[in-house]
Amino acid sequence: MAPKLMLIDGNSILNRAFYGLKTPVLLSTSDGIYTNAVYGFINILNKFQEEEKPDYICVAFDLKGPTFRHKEFAEYKANRIGMPDELAMQLPIIKEVLDAMNIKQVEIEGFEADDIIGSLARWAEEQGVDTVIITGDRDALQLVTEHTRVKIPTKKDGRTETEEYDYNAVIDRFGVTPTQIIDAKGLMGDKSDNIPGVKGIGDKTAFSLIKDFGSIENLYDNLDKVARDSIREKLEAGKEIAFISKKLATIDTGIRQSWSFDDFTFKPDRIRLRELFKRLEFKSLIEKFNLDDTGKEEKPVKFASVDCIKDSACLEKIRELIMERGCFSLCYLMEKPGIFNHKLIGLGIALDEDRIFYIDILNCISEECFLGIFSDIFENSSIKKYTHDIKDFLVYLKKKDIEFDGLAFDTLVGAYIINPTRDSYNVNELANEYCGVNIESMESLTGKGKNFIPLSQIETGKLSAFAGIQAEAILKISAELDKKIRENNQENLYYDIELPLIFVLAEMEYHGFRIDADGLVEYSKELDDKIAQLISEIYALAGEEFKINSPKQLGAILFDKLGLPAGKKTKTGWSTDAEVLESLEDKHEIVRKILEYRQLMKLKSTYAEGLLNVIDIKTGKVHSSFNQSVTATGRISSTEPNLQNIPIKLDAGRKIRKVFIPTNEDYVLVDADYSQIELRVLAHISNDENMIEAFMRNEDIHADTASKVFDVPREAVTPLLRSRAKAVNFGIVYGIGDFSLAKDLGITRKEARRYIDGYLNKYRGVKQYMDNAVEEGKKNGFVTTLFGRRRYLPELMSKNFNIRSFGQRIAMNTPIQGSAADIIKIAMVKVYNALKEKKMKSRLILQVHDELIIEAHNEEKDQVIDILKDCMENAVKLKVPLCVDVHWGKNWYETK
Repeated sequence: MAPKLMLIDGNSILNRAFYGLKTPVLLSTSDGIYTNAVYGFINILNKFQEEEKPDYICVAFDLKGPTFRHKEFAEYKANRIGMPDELAMQLPIIKEVLDAMNIKQVEIEGFEADDIIGSLARWAEEQGVDTVIITGDRDALQLVTEHTRVKIPTKKDGRTETEEYDYNAVIDRFGVTPTQIIDAKGLMGDKSDNIPGVKGIGDKTAFSLIKDFGSIENLYDNLDKVARDSIREKLEAGKEIAFISKKLATIDTGIRQSWSFDDFTFKPDRIRLRELFKRLEFKSLIEKFNLDDTGKEEKPVKFASVDCIKDSACLEKIRELIMERGCFSLCYLMEKPGIFNHKLIGLGIALDEDRIFYIDILNCISEECFLGIFSDIFENSSIKKYTHDIKDFLVYLKKKDIEFDGLAFDTLVGAYIINPTRDSYNVNELANEYCGVNIESMESLTGKGKNFIPLSQIETGKLSAFAGIQAEAILKISAELDKKIRENNQENLYYDIELPLIFVLAEMEYHGFRIDADGLVEYSKELDDKIAQLISEIYALAGEEFKINSPKQLGAILFDKLGLPAGKKTKTGWSTDAEVLESLEDKHEIVRKILEYRQLMKLKSTYAEGLLNVIDIKTGKVHSSFNQSVTATGRISSTEPNLQNIPIKLDAGRKIRKVFIPTNEDYVLVDADYSQIELRVLAHISNDENMIEAFMRNEDIHADTASKVFDVPREAVTPLLRSRAKAVNFGIVYGIGDFSLAKDLGITRKEARRYIDGYLNKYRGVKQYMDNAVEEGKKNGFVTTLFGRRRYLPELMSKNFNIRSFGQRIAMNTPIQGSAADIIKIAMVKVYNALKEKKMKSRLILQVHDELIIEAHNEEKDQVIDILKDCMENAVKLKVPLCVDVHWGKNWYETK
C-alpha cells in the first residue's frame, strides 16, 4: 500500500466545529474563554485520524488579505460575513493545539487553504503518496483522482455523518468527472463565494450541459447545438462571466515549495498537550488521548487490592462486615440486552479504602444465592449506600421483589446538581476532578464501536479491578460532592428533591405504560391512508409527480416551477426546511399540504412504527428511561421511547394517545395537570401586584393580560386578543423578543414590540424581575431557581450580541422554568410517598412536563384524584395558589 497523507482544511473544519451546535450555547472555560470550536476540531481530527491512520498530516489555513481571485474579480467573497469574535479568539488556540500535536500547518499569502490543499495533493501524488482531504467545502471535489479522496463531515438528524468521495462516487453523485465540476461551477456560480455564474442557469441545468458537452469551452464552441432557445440565450449573454467564474472556481494545484514528508510526520508532545488540555478544561480529551499520567512527578494513586468473592461462605462474611460497618459503596456491572431486561454481571463493594470486594455473579455466585444473602442488606434503611447512577439497579431489584432503601448519596445526581451542563458524569471524570485520582473508564474497559466487548466477555480479573476501584472512588467522590453541595446551599434541592426522585423514576420505569398494539397497527394504517391522499393532492397541485422528501426536487417545484418567493439557498439547492415552508404557508395551498405530509410522516416513523419496536414482549408495555441529569433547566427527559413529546397540536397526533391504556380492566388512567404553573411562578418571583391579584381572584390570566395590555374592558376582550395576550405571556416566560413574537402572531416587529412594551409597562414587577435576573447572572456567573438549582451563564459576558442576548433570555427564564421543574419533582415525590404509605394498588407511571399520570385501581380512583390534587397543589407555598386540573379515562386520550 502507498503511504497516506491527510490534508485538513483548517478554516472549514473550524467553522464546522463552531457552528455544529444548534443553539448559541458555547462551550467555555470557567474564566470565559470560548473553546467549542477547538473541542470540535480536535474530535473531528481524532475521528479521521483513527479511521484513516495516515502516515502524514498537514492542516492548511487561510491568511487574511486578498488572494489572486480578488484581482480577477473584485466582488469575490464580498458577501462573506466576518468571523465572529467567539470563533476568532479560538483560531490561535487551535494552532497552539496543533503545535503541541506536532502537526504541520501551512499558510501562504495570496492563496486560500483550498489552493494549498490542492497543490499538496498533486505534489503527494507525484511522489507516489495517496491523499485524503478532510473539509466541509464541496469545492474540494474537483481535486478527486484515483489517488485522492475527499471526506466531508456533515450533520443529519442531529447525528454526525461523513460523505466520502472517490473518483467513481463523484461521477455517481453529479454525473460528471471531478474536473468537470469546475466547468459546472462556471455556469451555475457559487453563492457562498459570490461567484456569479451565468444568470438563470441553475445547478441541474449546469451539470446537464457539462455532461453533454464536456467543458465550458466545448459548450461555447457548439452553442448552436443547445436545444432550448432560452438556455442558449442565457449562455450567450453570460459568456464572459462564465469563463471568469470558471477561473474563480478553479483550485490552484501548481504551488510548489520546499516541502518534505518529514515535515508532515506527527508525534504529539504529550506533556505540553496535557497541560494545554488542562488549561482548556478538556478533561474528556485528556482521557481520550491517554494523557492522564503524562508528566506527573507524584507517585500514582494506590488503591487497595480488590478481593474477588466466588462462594457463598465468603459472601456471608462480606454481609457481616457490612452489617458491622453500617455503610458501603457499590458499583454494579450490568448488561441491558433489551429495554426492560437486565443481566447482572457482578458487584463492586467498598467498605473503606482498605476493604474492597468484587462479587462475581457471572461465573461463580448465582443471582439467587447473591440476592438471598444480600436482600436484607439492600432493604435495610439503617445501612447507608453510596452509589453512582443507581436507578437501573433499583429496577433490577424491583423485578426480584426487593425494595432498595438507605440511599445516602448518588454521585451522578450530585455532580449534576453542582454543574447541570457537563458533557458527562462518568465516575472516572468525577474522580479526576474532585479527588485528583485517575481511574479506568467504562469505555476503556469495554472499548467502543467495532472494538466494543460486552462485559460478559471480559475476563474476571479486569472486571474485579474495575468495579472494586470504581466503588472505592464513589465513596471518596460522595464526600467531596456533599461538601460542595453544602457550600452551594443546595442540600435541600439534593436530599429532599433529587435523591428521593430516583426511586420515583425507577418505579415509573418498572411499571411502564401499556400499549394497545392492535390499535397502534390500525392507527398506522389510518396514517398510511391520509399520507397517500396527501401525496395525491400534492402531485395534483404541483402538476407532476416528484420526490416530496427530496429538498432539491421540492425546491424546484416550489421556487422554480410555482414561482413562490425564494428563501435561503444552499450549495445543493433551495432550502425547504420547516422555517422556510411555514413562512410560505399562506402563499400556496401546496405548502400547507407538504407541512401536513411531513407531520404525518413523522408521526408514522416516530410513534406508529417507533412504539411498536419498543414494546416489551413480556409486559406488553413501553418502559421508557427517565433521565434526571440531562437538561440544564432541571426538567426530566425520557428516551426509548421519548414520551415527553407525544404531539398534541394535530388531531392525528392527539389520537396516538388512544393506544396508551391501563394494564388491565381493573385500572383507569388519571391525569393531573398544573394550570399555568410557569406564569404562577413568575407572579411569585416577580412579586408583580397585577399578576398576583389576577391569580388570587382566579381570573383568566390571558384575558386579564389582554385587557391591560390592549387597554380594553374585560368584557370586550375578543378570542383574538386573548390569543395574542397568551402568546405574550408565554413569550415573556421563554424570553422571546419582538422578532419571534411577530413571527408567531403573524404581525410586524413594530407591533410585536408595542405588545411587549405594553406588557412590561402594565406588569412592572415582571420588568424589574427580568432586569434583576440578568444583573444577578452577570454578578454571580449563574442564576438560581427558588430551590437553589443553578444555571451557569458564560454567554452573558460574550461580545457577540446574539450570544449575549441568548444568555439574557436564559437568565430570565431559567428561574421560572427551573422552579416549575422543581415543583413538579416535589409533587412527584409526595404522590409516590402517599401511594406507598397507603399501600395502594395505584401507581405513578408517567410525568410529562406539568402533568402526572397515575394508573389508578378502579376502587381507588377517587382517592387517587384527592391525592393528586392535595400533593400537587400543596407541593410548595407560593404567593399565588397552585391549581391542578384532574381528569380520568380508559386511555390517555380520554383524560384530556
